[in-house]
Amino acid sequence: MGQEIERKFLIKSDAWRAQVGESTRLIQGYLARGEQSAIRVRIKGDKAELNIKQTVDGIHRLEYEYEIPLDDAQEILDRVALRPLIDKTRHHVSIGRHLWEIDEFHGENAGLIVAEIELDDADEAFERPDWLGEEVSTDQRYFNSSLSARPYTTW
Repeated sequence: MGQEIERKFLIKSDAWRAQVGESTRLIQGYLARGEQSAIRVRIKGDKAELNIKQTVDGIHRLEYEYEIPLDDAQEILDRVALRPLIDKTRHHVSIGRHLWEIDEFHGENAGLIVAEIELDDADEAFERPDWLGEEVSTDQRYFNSSLSARPYTTW
């Protein structure tokens, strides 16, 4: 069993772009999505995975990930996954001892950019860059599974 502790924030400026170390395009689709759990398939570059998540409180989540064949993932996304798919570019920005994952959404979620940080403890101190905006960790509208059901451009 895996557990992640993740906090999520909106972005208030483009200053983070100058700090990007690497970027990867992600396409993911949900096989099931509920208020507290979701099952998704994700293609990340030339790798694919099946992911099962169960949120405890928006910050703490149980998470299980399994690599699957890329061809299977593509077929699942094409033929099985709920619509719309999530299409985003994930940018990595290192600040202090933490790695920020900044998701820049495309398609039906275009215009949304969120920054996520994984922590060892929900109360762990971390450096807050100037470009960091409002925290939305517990706002379910910003969960990827929710964005798949009700895209950002429809808000």
